[in-house]
Amino acid sequence: MHKPYNITMLGTGFIGMFYTMTLHGQRRRDRVVNVYSNDAEEARAFAKDWNIPRSTTDMAEAINDPESDVVVIGLPNFLHEEAALLAAEAKKPVLCTKPLGRNAAEAKRMLEAVESAGIFNGYLEDLVYDAKMLKSVDSVKSGTLGDILWVRARETHSGPHAAWFWDNEKAGGGAIIDLGCHCIEICRAFIGKDVRPVEVMCWADTLVHPTTAEDHSIGLVRFENGAIGQFEVSWGFRGGMDLRDEVSGTEGTIWLNHFLRTGFEMYTSGERGAYVAEKAESESGWLFPVGDELEELGYPPMFTDMFDAMDEGRKPTEDFYDGYVVNVIIDACYKSAKTKQWEPVELEIWRGAETTPKISPPPSEYEGKLLVKRERLPSGKVRLILQDKETGEAEQKFIEG
Repeated sequence: MHKPYNITMLGTGFIGMFYTMTLHGQRRRDRVVNVYSNDAEEARAFAKDWNIPRSTTDMAEAINDPESDVVVIGLPNFLHEEAALLAAEAKKPVLCTKPLGRNAAEAKRMLEAVESAGIFNGYLEDLVYDAKMLKSVDSVKSGTLGDILWVRARETHSGPHAAWFWDNEKAGGGAIIDLGCHCIEICRAFIGKDVRPVEVMCWADTLVHPTTAEDHSIGLVRFENGAIGQFEVSWGFRGGMDLRDEVSGTEGTIWLNHFLRTGFEMYTSGERGAYVAEKAESESGWLFPVGDELEELGYPPMFTDMFDAMDEGRKPTEDFYDGYVVNVIIDACYKSAKTKQWEPVELEIWRGAETTPKISPPPSEYEGKLLVKRERLPSGKVRLILQDKETGEAEQKFIEG
C-alpha cells in the first residue's frame, strides 16, 4: 500500500485546479489539506469546491502547515523561486510546475536551495508523462527507432488564460517560456537527457496580440551528437490546442497527436453551451472534445511517478535539475531571437555524459564501393546507389532482387 500524502497546494488558478482534480481523483488517497492564494475569497472558494480543510493568504503559513507532507507549486512564474526557497527552508518535499524559473539564474538558485536542504524535488512537466509519450520513449530507449536524428515538438493555441502570462516581467517571456519549455523537454526525452545541448537558433515575433511578449516562435536546439530538437509554439493558433510530436530515427519514425485530433469528434448547435476542452475556441459546430483531459495531458502518471519516487527513495523522472536545463536552453533561445544567430547553451551545471559521439552512418559496401541506398523498383529489380571511396563520385547499379 502506498503511503498517502497530505499536500499544500500553492495556487488556485487553472493549473492548481487541474493538479487538485488529479490528486483527489487518484486512488492513492493523497489529499490537498491546505491551499494558498493571495486572494482570500479565491482561496476560500477553492477550498470549499475541493473539500480542502484550510486556506490562507500567507504562503509561509501554508508551506509550514504541520499536517502537510508535500508542497506543490502551481503559482505564476514570478512566485516560483520564493515558494521553492520557503519549502527548502521548511525542509519539505517540493514539486514545481513548469517552467522552473523565469530564467536560468532563478532556476539555478532554486536547484541549489533544494539540494542544499536535502529535500525531494520534482519538476511537473506533464507532457512527458502522457500514455503515448511514455510508450514512445520506451520504444526509443529499446532501440526500435535506431539513433534519434530529429525531434519536432509543437504546442499552439490562442493564448493563455491569466493576465500575468502576458506580462514579460512576471512571466519571464511569452510563448517560448510558456510553451517552448514543454517542447524542449519532449525533445530531450527522445534524444536522451544524457546528451548535451550545445547551441540554439531561434526566431520569435509578436504578430497577433498587442503585447510586449512574443506570441510566435520556432527554435532549433543542436545536441552534441548532431541530433536536432525543433520546437514550434504559438499563442495565435486558431481552432483549439494543438499538441503534436514527430520523432525521426535511423530505423523508424513516430508521429504523435496528443490533444486536438484524438479520434473524438462531435457536432452541436451550441444552444446549450458547455466546456469542451482546454483552449477550445467554440461551443458549436464540429468540436473535438478530449475523453479524459487529465490523462491526455499526463497529470495522473506524473503525480504517480512523483509520489512513488518519494516512497522508493529515488529521483523522479523529472526533477529541478531538468527544469534548470530547460531554463538554460530557453535563455539561449531568447538571446538568439535577438542576435539572429546560433547561440551557445551555457550550462554551468551539467550532469550528463562528458562527450557523446556524433551520429554517423554504419559502413556498408558493395563490390568495394560505399553502399548509399538500396531500393526495389516496380519492375522487381533492385537499384543500388554507390559512391567511390576516394573520389566521392556516385553511380547506380541494378541487380536482380
